[in-house]
Amino acid sequence: MTAETMNLRSLLEKTADPDFLREMISFTAQRLMALEVETLTGAEPGARTPDRLNHRNGYRDRDWETRAGTVELRIPKLRKGSYFPAFLEPRRMAEKALTAVIQEAYVQGVSTRSVDDLVQAMGMSGISKSQVSRLCGEIDEKVETFLNRPLEGDWPYVWLDATYVKVRQGGRIVSVAVTIAIGVNNDGRREVLGMAVGCSEAETFWTEFLRTLARRGLRGVKLVISDAHEGLKAAIARVLNATWQRCRVHFMRNLLAHAGRNGRRLAAAFIGTIFAQEDKTAARIQWRKVVNQMKAGLPKLAAFMDEAEDDVLAYMDFPPTHWAKLHSTNPIERLNGEIKRRTNVVGIFPNEQAIIRLVGAILLEQNDEWAVQRARYMTLETIAPLSDTQMVRLAASAH
Repeated sequence: MTAETMNLRSLLEKTADPDFLREMISFTAQRLMALEVETLTGAEPGARTPDRLNHRNGYRDRDWETRAGTVELRIPKLRKGSYFPAFLEPRRMAEKALTAVIQEAYVQGVSTRSVDDLVQAMGMSGISKSQVSRLCGEIDEKVETFLNRPLEGDWPYVWLDATYVKVRQGGRIVSVAVTIAIGVNNDGRREVLGMAVGCSEAETFWTEFLRTLARRGLRGVKLVISDAHEGLKAAIARVLNATWQRCRVHFMRNLLAHAGRNGRRLAAAFIGTIFAQEDKTAARIQWRKVVNQMKAGLPKLAAFMDEAEDDVLAYMDFPPTHWAKLHSTNPIERLNGEIKRRTNVVGIFPNEQAIIRLVGAILLEQNDEWAVQRARYMTLETIAPLSDTQMVRLAASAH
């Protein structure tokens, strides 16, 4: 196999015809993708077998820049999940951004030992500042365009959350908040709305972040889902004037802390009956029953529930088909998990711009993946009536 690979490489290097080279590369790439997809689906195209794991679902076109020129690829899509060819992975925006950040840390002499090891593993010894600057500039331009793009249409639902990373500032290592917003528009599609980096999650920081989104066109917000950070709550009320949904997962975590070790299982079972109700009226009735049952044995828990009732059940004022996606910050938590996985590789960022570069590239990639998904995150018929734009509502009713 090694000999065959070397012979093919030798043939390609000696061939002068660029068209022939591109054809060879295209054929090989398509064959590799077909084999990878066959492994993922567990079956050949059109084959009926009990071992099948997934189904093919058309193609998406992509240009691949190679030394022989531009090769047009048709990347297979899957009905469940997503597929991206392994041989293109190193060229993805987030991977290039990660490389750029590591390189920047390295040339500035502020990298940790783990970053040094990565630099050597990537074969990046001898990287010059001009090379790093050129790579960073290429990525920064794309990320800046994405993060500052106009936001068009109405955005009935918005999720907000923050994660923390370490960065060098004035000779010190400090933790900074990376805030992220995602939303669903009146077409039922998910998008990353924006991100910002700040020293803390203070009200002033959240307020400026939301105002920036509003200046870019964020409007028509009906429900904002987040944790119960006081600064964030105040900013939502001041800038967006929307209903606030307290993340149910965070609420349960905080509530069970009041139940004590012995009472957590019982308390969780009681509270679970509330969320199993079919409408908000029934849920409120059940909420009151649970609170009354707990007042004698668990007064702190009962008081905590009294205070949180309106905020935890806010999602029930919206279409029931959306409830599973509205009651918590889980949709954005999964995105934060991917950000953490990538930023942990860096460890300590050399500056704030490096954070924006890497996290922005990750968000750009995620947004592109959502854009090519065939199914809407929420159906047009159920979300369009929430729009403030009459034309959108009429289009949905005629759909």
